[in-house]
Amino acid sequence: MSGFPTGRRDALLIATGTYESPALKPLRSPRQDCEGLAAVLRDPAIGGFAVQQLVDGASYEVKRALEQFFRNRGRDDLLLLHLSCHGIKDDEGHLSFAARDTDKDLPASTAVPAAFLHDQMARCRARTIVVLLDCCYSGAFLPGAKGDDYVQVREELAGHGRAILTATNRTEYAWEGDHLEAAAPQPSRFTGALIEGLRSGDADTDQDGRITVTELYEYVFEYLHHTGARQRPQMWADLEYRVTLARTATARGTATAGAASAAVGASAGGAYTASTPPPMPTTAPGPGAPAGDPPSQAQGLFGRLKDAFNGVESEPPSAPPRSRRPRRGQDSVIRVEFPLLETALGTLKEVEVDTAKVCDRCQGDGAAAGTPVYPCDRCGGTGDFGEVSPLGDALPCSACNGDAVRIPSPCEACGGEGRVRVRRTLTIRVPGGVDHGTRIQLAGEGEVGPGGGPPGDLYLEVVEHPHPELERRGDDLHLTRRLSRSQARRGCTIPVPTLEGSKSVRVPAGIRAGQTLRLAGHGTMHLRGGGRGDLLLHLDIGDDANGRPAAGR
Repeated sequence: MSGFPTGRRDALLIATGTYESPALKPLRSPRQDCEGLAAVLRDPAIGGFAVQQLVDGASYEVKRALEQFFRNRGRDDLLLLHLSCHGIKDDEGHLSFAARDTDKDLPASTAVPAAFLHDQMARCRARTIVVLLDCCYSGAFLPGAKGDDYVQVREELAGHGRAILTATNRTEYAWEGDHLEAAAPQPSRFTGALIEGLRSGDADTDQDGRITVTELYEYVFEYLHHTGARQRPQMWADLEYRVTLARTATARGTATAGAASAAVGASAGGAYTASTPPPMPTTAPGPGAPAGDPPSQAQGLFGRLKDAFNGVESEPPSAPPRSRRPRRGQDSVIRVEFPLLETALGTLKEVEVDTAKVCDRCQGDGAAAGTPVYPCDRCGGTGDFGEVSPLGDALPCSACNGDAVRIPSPCEACGGEGRVRVRRTLTIRVPGGVDHGTRIQLAGEGEVGPGGGPPGDLYLEVVEHPHPELERRGDDLHLTRRLSRSQARRGCTIPVPTLEGSKSVRVPAGIRAGQTLRLAGHGTMHLRGGGRGDLLLHLDIGDDANGRPAAGR
């Protein structure tokens, strides 16, 4: 798909609304969640995913689908998993996802434990995995609610290279559609918001033609807030870069207008299916607009909801707002050096970062106090002029560089940029088990964007210094010691350096050259799970060139 990184884009949608156990109430929305989300994800003009669906599967079918989905993946693949079902827990509070044949009293054998999903993702080579969970984990079952009591979602599913979006926090319900008794089922509120944000393009909050994971979460959160839903979505992300889930009409631009018209003509009079979703008329001119006008900047459902919430009319304004168009700040990477002890066991690190903040004098407008700001004459205050790059990206207006305004009298403090350079000190928690080249994402800690736009992300790249004696191989440490023949024959005790300091290790009598002693749990911490690797002591036996035992042994 043009405009997206290389690698496969695959999605697996698992929906379970029918249950054999009377203890699990049937759900009306999962099938609708699955079908609606599949349509926008597989649309080549929006998501461009290859989509697989599993509806009302048994637990063994769900496990098989998950294992197959994460197997044999390339590093550059983007994988998206959506689960719409009941969430249950065992006596220890561990999360499981209910399948058609789930028995609440036997979750380990009849449901899909979150630990199983965690293991499949941990083994997967793809560096980008997005998980959308439309289930909840608190309270008793209520009509239209999905879930069970308290559970630790972040601790059970989070990991490097993943983004987890959940329908609620751990003390709320995930609600189905508004009209539970209606004849026609509808998507749940959470998944319905996901579908609307992708399909309408309203989730593209910075209007750069792409919908990222973070933008989609922010859209869904505000969508549910403005509609009065009694749930607050949550997100945890540890990603190496900004992940684009979909394109919008801004990215497709006028280059795809002809293709959209052709699709409409070819589909006239036919029925749409999940594999052939109806084309979205996002590039069509509004009523009464001349045929040659640029695409209208329609608000979409989210914009209308916000207007209704604020008590204003939903019609677009007659003229662009006379303010600078905020844009997201650039991501940045800093390289920080760590000794092996800190990367192996984790540490807190203070780092100084040169970044940008909103100008205090002009508050991001870029204009001197009391001076006017005018819409850009060329783009009319939109920030772009319908130009599209060969990759399908919307290009900024060349006259205003995407700012959407003309500033006759720039602010002296920031030179009209709306931001000033500063140096900040951040305290960063480095988890145990990181190794050389690992990047740690600090979301929103990068520079503020032009015009006071949202900040970018800061990435800390780990530079690991080698230890003078211990050699790291994965999560294990290796050390070689040379013994004299008499020491090997009689046995001895030798000092061995470890991450916790020197330890005395007993070498049994009769040890042979090439044998290895294992000090369990003395390696580095496992980054994606509990426990530690081992320290492997390799033994070499022999005397020096004069026939004497090796010195100091």
